[in-house]
Amino acid sequence: MVDPAPDRGVRPEQADLDSLVGLRSVKGSHYAALRGVEARLSRVVGALERISRALVRTAEGPEALVTSVVEAARDHLDAEWVVFALADGRLEQSAPRHLICASGGRLFAFEGSQNASAPDDLPDPVLNRLNDILRGHAPLLHGPILEEDHVHVPVELDGSVVGGLSAWTPAGRGVDPTDVVVLRILASQAIVALLNAELFSETNRHAVELAERNSELERTQRELSAAMRATVLNEERARIARELHDSVTQSVLSAGVQIELCRGLVDGPALDRLQMAGRLTKEAVEQLRSFIYALNNATNAPSPSVREVLTELCSLHMPPDLHTSVDVRGRARDLADDVQHALLRIAGEGLFNAAIHSHAGRVAVTLTYRPDRVGLSVDDDGVGDPDHLRRVLRTASLGDLTAGRHRGLANMSSRAAELGGELRIRRSRLGGIRIGAVLPTVRPSSTTDLHTSAIADGPISIKESG
Repeated sequence: MVDPAPDRGVRPEQADLDSLVGLRSVKGSHYAALRGVEARLSRVVGALERISRALVRTAEGPEALVTSVVEAARDHLDAEWVVFALADGRLEQSAPRHLICASGGRLFAFEGSQNASAPDDLPDPVLNRLNDILRGHAPLLHGPILEEDHVHVPVELDGSVVGGLSAWTPAGRGVDPTDVVVLRILASQAIVALLNAELFSETNRHAVELAERNSELERTQRELSAAMRATVLNEERARIARELHDSVTQSVLSAGVQIELCRGLVDGPALDRLQMAGRLTKEAVEQLRSFIYALNNATNAPSPSVREVLTELCSLHMPPDLHTSVDVRGRARDLADDVQHALLRIAGEGLFNAAIHSHAGRVAVTLTYRPDRVGLSVDDDGVGDPDHLRRVLRTASLGDLTAGRHRGLANMSSRAAELGGELRIRRSRLGGIRIGAVLPTVRPSSTTDLHTSAIADGPISIKESG
């Protein structure tokens, strides 16, 4: 059949279609050409699909990526052998450096691969091509090679040849320029994906190292926190020992001296009682000295929790006939060292004041965790007056030397204010005094503004409990 002439009434859209497909008639020869073009396009589309499947395996590591590349080339060409290799000295961090794929899908490599076998009988053309690519000195391999049953394309990076991709097809399966284009796309995309795989692997290694270092830092932080808590206990022991030595022991010694002075002034049963009082005084001094020695030389393993430290602080400060309790509310969590240290020091000061001044029979310590803050309260059922303590604290905060014996209150207030918190003095539900501190656990963006505000408002929150 002859093509209809333009002047025989051919529609314009039909002429455009004929121009696109390159056909002018429906002769059998043209139909066969169309089928050939269709088959070639199908092969190219299939090859591009294989390339896309290969390149999405970047996250699996370099070896999985290289394996996908040689398998995609083998499937596209129905190849008997495929060689992918990087030249010596190029991309030295990449592994494997080379990979060989046979027609049945078996993989071979001399080194650097976990999934490939060591080759024992490679065809000479395949082995020679591998050696030439590894050496990188053959100028012929710096450009594409297209033969009847063989195709080779260089692997390039930044305009420089860094390796090669070669394939050998079986008899009857020729190669054409389309195959060169497909392999060049595969090779160029593979080298980029290989670099990404290396970066991904390196990132994973760094992530593992960072995780290990983070674990070490957390462990060190826990050890430092435990050591800090032990230090607080040791400081409390030293302070109590100093108070016992400087005040209680001296008072007992003075009482013993006065008893000795009175022995010559009395006789009869009164003398016997004075002698007994003298012996008891000496025994009390010896017990105090033993207690002071034990406090100064106590060895304490780092406490694992704040609660245990608070419990031990109670045992250090409280006399045997005073009942103490420690309660923790909310979800306990790790606190910053400065917050933890301030809480424990405030607790120590509060317990010391309750033991010395309150004449209480019960003291309750409560630690409360909130999402953005932590609270501490020391309650007693003693005879203290919160209004009087607030006045004393104001006087001590202003630097009045006459309030020196109440510096403990000022110390507690300043510790809370330094961290953006506050100290509260109230009437306790137990009947005595509540010394409470609230400290933020989430630091504000502007510490200066918060500190200025705390100074302007005063460090004391005066509230009456309901």
